[in-house]
Amino acid sequence: MQERKTDLPLCVDLDGTLIRSDLLIESLLVMLKRQPWTLLLLPWWLLKGKAYFKQEIALRAEIDVATLPYHQDLLGWLRQEHGRGRQLVLATASHERYAQAVAAHLGLFHAVEATHDALNLEGRHKARVLVERHGAQGFDYVGNSHADHPVWAQARQAIVVSPSQNFLRSVEARHTVSHSYIGPATTVKMWAKALRVHQWLKNALIFVPLALAHQITDVHALLLTSLAFLCFSLCASSVYVLNDLLDLESDRQHPRKSKRPWASGQIPLIYGLMSTPLLLIMAFGLALALMPLLYVGVLVLYYLMTLSYSVWLKSRIMVDVIMLAALYTMRLLAGMAATHIAPSFWLLAFSLFIFFSLALVKRYSELYQLRQRGQLTTHGRGYHVEDLVMLLSFGVASGFIAVLVFALYINSSEVQKLYAEPRILWLATPLLLYWISRVWVITHRGLMHDDPVVFAAKDKNSWVIAMGIVILMQMASISASH
Repeated sequence: MQERKTDLPLCVDLDGTLIRSDLLIESLLVMLKRQPWTLLLLPWWLLKGKAYFKQEIALRAEIDVATLPYHQDLLGWLRQEHGRGRQLVLATASHERYAQAVAAHLGLFHAVEATHDALNLEGRHKARVLVERHGAQGFDYVGNSHADHPVWAQARQAIVVSPSQNFLRSVEARHTVSHSYIGPATTVKMWAKALRVHQWLKNALIFVPLALAHQITDVHALLLTSLAFLCFSLCASSVYVLNDLLDLESDRQHPRKSKRPWASGQIPLIYGLMSTPLLLIMAFGLALALMPLLYVGVLVLYYLMTLSYSVWLKSRIMVDVIMLAALYTMRLLAGMAATHIAPSFWLLAFSLFIFFSLALVKRYSELYQLRQRGQLTTHGRGYHVEDLVMLLSFGVASGFIAVLVFALYINSSEVQKLYAEPRILWLATPLLLYWISRVWVITHRGLMHDDPVVFAAKDKNSWVIAMGIVILMQMASISASH
């Protein structure tokens, strides 16, 4: 019996089409996270051809295909086509190991055509293989990029998946388009979320040394500190993007982090790989051109610490929270280095203990949410739900030690140089006690859903307490007798 035209095989691309991601980039990131030294081998593999390149990466990187960001509208239509008996073929330039895993997970495809050690199934090569299997004009094809034009040229009909109306019009001008799935365009809001601009609030700590040294009205020092803030923020965003790219799999298993632009596929991963070095170049370019060398040194150290945290230390129990506390403290050191303010033992000691406590808040809230979902361990970290009691005790104790450091600071010789009536500062001690206690009560109840520093920036009570402490410092201060 002659096959009806409507029953022609439907061949479906994978990267950027069936999934809102790119498996070559994903597998490359997984490999580099687990075996960073393989970065040195990439040029050698690439010289041997794209198929060999993909083969070597596939041998070293496993991907959980169940968590991939599938294009749900397209997937729904494919299920309908499969339900009425149409033959579906997964035709992709991704390595056959991943293509077979996706096909097995979805249970929709009758056949898989993919890259293997001898052939990179892309563009003209894909078109040739599909014509050999199904004949010219003997299949419909679902794709998403310029590389798919040779395949559409051999297909009966084109089905286009694209975030761009312009690209759809360019395909319609050259091929017969039967369906299209146009997703939302990348917006400034998406980019702000991807770069975690809201996390730049943490970098406001750079201004703290200037304020505590009573130099906030010094225009030159304020300008240098503002530039230090900008450089630090650009550097931090570079690492945030890299961190999110390396954590795609674990983020997709988290109810909130799965909505991040990279994990959800709202922004192509290639843009992430491009923006990471670009942001870093901007940060260090500005720092080298305009900032003291001491500040550049602090920025380098911060980047190396953050990079080591993202790649390795974040999976080490307790080491990760100590590192987070140290990274917050680095922001204070950056503010000192930018304006040549001498490091303060009291400020650094207070910072280490208070931020160790707040880092534990973050871990505690993550474990609490895991327990609520019935899970026992964190993905990619060394913590277990039964650690909650220990984290609570460590965090509260560290927060109270920070308050104790502040109380001892009030009786130090440094205070006499900056304040006429340092005894007034004692009134700030119960405010700090109340704040850290309240943060931990909120966390213990499972109501801490933000980074604690971001929470403090949004919380009205935290603002009232901060204003109260600032007023007390103003009442106690005098012009510094330098």
